[in-house]
Amino acid sequence: MDLSCLKPAEGSIKDCKRIGRGQGSGKGGTSTRGHKGAKQRSGYKNKIGFEGGQMPIQRTSPKFGFKNRNRIEYKGINVSTIQALVEKRNLEVVDIETLIDNGLVSKRDLVKILGNGELTSKVTVKAHAFSKTAAEKIEALGGTIEKI
Repeated sequence: MDLSCLKPAEGSIKDCKRIGRGQGSGKGGTSTRGHKGAKQRSGYKNKIGFEGGQMPIQRTSPKFGFKNRNRIEYKGINVSTIQALVEKRNLEVVDIETLIDNGLVSKRDLVKILGNGELTSKVTVKAHAFSKTAAEKIEALGGTIEKI
């Protein structure tokens, strides 16, 4: 076998479009860019939200309110959910790992215990934050709360 005879498979290699190489090529003149306008000229970059000079929609729609950069987002878990979990799994300590294992929160969530529902068993709860009513309900039964 002679290595000089090797060729790629037929149809695997396509010729590139030779743009701007004269009228005879069929792609001369405007070089496939059309006539006039920003897209025809060199240095064109499509800006996000640009609408051809018309006032963009993000500038015409009204804005209101304000976003607090320092807001801490908590995943709320009610006391009733903790009670259901304690009954189902026979737990004495409910912490973040327990909540993650049972699919109630994800690994990166900050957890806040909220006071909605009833609690009937003594339990130790470990979380990032507690509402006043939740803390009262847990401690009323002799349970303890631990802030992480």
